[in-house]
Amino acid sequence: MQVVLRSDVDKLGLRGEVVTVARGYARNFLLPRGLAEIATPGLIAEVAKRDARRARQEAKTAEEAQAIADRISGTTLQFDVNAGPTGSLFGSVTPTNVADRLWEELKIRVDRRKLGFDSIKRLGRYTVPVEVFHGVTADLKVVVAPEGGVLPSDEELAAMAGIEAAAAEPTVEEAVAEAIADEAPEADADRSSEDAADAEESAE
Repeated sequence: MQVVLRSDVDKLGLRGEVVTVARGYARNFLLPRGLAEIATPGLIAEVAKRDARRARQEAKTAEEAQAIADRISGTTLQFDVNAGPTGSLFGSVTPTNVADRLWEELKIRVDRRKLGFDSIKRLGRYTVPVEVFHGVTADLKVVVAPEGGVLPSDEELAAMAGIEAAAAEPTVEEAVAEAIADEAPEADADRSSEDAADAEESAE
């Protein structure tokens, strides 16, 4: 069935897009959580009009697009977010967030689908490619910093990511326990074979 997304949904689409999903996924997840609404003919027409208006606002020539690209490339957008001690965000910075901020700060309207990233989930400094026009791309700088704090250096960020990765790996004890658990069924099978052999010998 078709639905119109009311929020960005990872690996599915961006807010305002019409997407086709399984009926159960829509009724059990998207609709109850307010992430989407059923795409009625009227709603689809409204989305089409909105996209048409946006298209008219886009750069009409490569020259205009290049001027816009230059402005975007000279801009740094900062997002102050809640994050954990290892730099992981409680949430994410999405293409919608970046597109909305570009409009707020530069009054430049950019289609979220033209931003070359899915979502940002860690503190850091990022370069986001923005397709302004066919063949014209800008490099937008995005800084995701901890709310009420200062963004750590690149070295500190790398160390934080390493700590998180190490924490996600199983400890030696966990690895040994898992190996023992994997071998247990084989050992049981070997014992069963030995018992069966002993029984046959006894019968003889």
